[in-house]
Amino acid sequence: MFNYSKVFSGFSVDDLVKARAFYQNVLGLDVTGSEGVLRMRVSSGADVIIYGKKDHVPATFTILNFAVEDIEKGVEELTAAGVKFVLYNDGPLKTDEKGIFRGGGPLIAWFKDPAGNFISVLQES
Repeated sequence: MFNYSKVFSGFSVDDLVKARAFYQNVLGLDVTGSEGVLRMRVSSGADVIIYGKKDHVPATFTILNFAVEDIEKGVEELTAAGVKFVLYNDGPLKTDEKGIFRGGGPLIAWFKDPAGNFISVLQES
């Protein structure tokens, strides 16, 4: 039954204007829509829905993972665009000064959108 359904993901933000500016202008994604719902088209062709929610609480987990060929280049480009990466100094997820985790598994760096939701850029092996 669900093999025939179109699947898409969605998440909430507290300010759609800020979300549109961030996802469209900073990350360079195709963002359309209005009336309380934005539609973000990602490179795979899938859509992600962003909806406004007055009592939004930021996700404490990664809501989006952007795979890149070169993590160093990806982090540098996003940093130049004003993105601040999360630095982890304690616990098992220690990152370097750029915010890149190099402790096993894919190289990955986390940042937050204007609503506080976690996003990552990761290098696929």
